[in-house]
Amino acid sequence: MTMQVKRKKDSRVVKCIVHRIADIPGGVTVETATLGGKALFEGTPLGKGKDGLFNVVKTAQIVTAANATATAYEVAKGHHFKVGDHFSAGGANGQVISGIDKSDAAKDTITVSTTLGKAIKVGDVAFESAGANTTLKVAPLTVAGSNYDVDPDGDNLWVDAWLIGAVRESNAPAVSDAIKSALKGIIYF
Repeated sequence: MTMQVKRKKDSRVVKCIVHRIADIPGGVTVETATLGGKALFEGTPLGKGKDGLFNVVKTAQIVTAANATATAYEVAKGHHFKVGDHFSAGGANGQVISGIDKSDAAKDTITVSTTLGKAIKVGDVAFESAGANTTLKVAPLTVAGSNYDVDPDGDNLWVDAWLIGAVRESNAPAVSDAIKSALKGIIYF
């Protein structure tokens, strides 16, 4: 038997939940059929869906300002939007997503069927609305406790879900003030 030394480079996982106090015992099952991304990141807000499943509160960070007549919005990678979802940002009523261009390595471009009608600033948080309004489609209840790979054609995900804890906002998925206030046990700093 000979000794072999293999070189391997691990990728460092940046954590956002720095203090965990209370979780949902046994975790939750997240529906993957509605997800547009390839990964579910630690700190992603989750809310109750149908049939005991949980759904992701879809959000994205705006990376390029858009004027009031724009129909294309550039967002950071890592979101879960899909064509057909309602896209809202900056206090504008949600509009139906007609296309998503993921060809740029640094950002995605989300195109909506009708303009949001308001100027959108860099740093604004876009979210999935319940329709042509500013109401969140999924009411946030908890946050995902780890990173998970998503197979949209595969089974739903079992996820550890945290109700009370502290989250470093700069490392976490984008969240709006409405999401922060709904997550009563999660402190963002």
